[in-house]
Amino acid sequence: MRYLSVALQYGIYLLEAGLLAYLTVRRRFGGLVCLILYLSLLLAFDGVSRPYILYRYGYSSREYAYFYWLTDVLLTLGAFLLVCAFFRRACKYEQKMWHSIRLVLVFVLILTLAISLLALGRNYDQIRTVFIVEFQQNLYFTCLVLNTLLYILLQQIKSTDDELALLVCGLGIQFAGPAANLALARLTTGQGFASSLYGYVSPLCTLGMLLTWFYALVRAPQPSAILAGKEPAQELVAVATRDV
Repeated sequence: MRYLSVALQYGIYLLEAGLLAYLTVRRRFGGLVCLILYLSLLLAFDGVSRPYILYRYGYSSREYAYFYWLTDVLLTLGAFLLVCAFFRRACKYEQKMWHSIRLVLVFVLILTLAISLLALGRNYDQIRTVFIVEFQQNLYFTCLVLNTLLYILLQQIKSTDDELALLVCGLGIQFAGPAANLALARLTTGQGFASSLYGYVSPLCTLGMLLTWFYALVRAPQPSAILAGKEPAQELVAVATRDV
């Protein structure tokens, strides 16, 4: 099982670096800036910073635990901003709708922060433990709900942005598995099975998200796009063949 875990980790690193390299070389920055920033955070934290802190201080150290949860909060905030960017792209031609959704997104973030602060009560000395964990988990579930609502919105407005739909589906894979595992951990009061399962569910979902994004961003042109680029004679041949 250890070899599987290592293979998953390095596969994720390669996909993150490959996607970043592809987007940079192709200069695909329009509408994908937040996605590039999120991929950069994933690679910087998962591929560089966390392994370094783990090597320097050890898995059971307080330094690694604090760094892991702090970077997890930053990654979840990055995911929230990415969902907001996807909402903005979905409402590209619906400015009034976007203004309303933007206010809702700000309200949801403030509400999530307030609910997490309530977990502290009067124990302000636990801000580095209880609050960080609570805020990360609450925001994670919030991102899952918002991403699901975004997918429903895309179906309702009959969006023709297939790339955005696939990007949203990929992010949904990233959220769904770990969120279900966290719910299982709470139901089983944090028993070892749920914790050990999380070590495989989370990287598998990240791998699924990256593969979906890779397909969405690098996939071959659709038949309609290929047909549009043909010469007139070739186009007539293609239409005649299709009719036959």
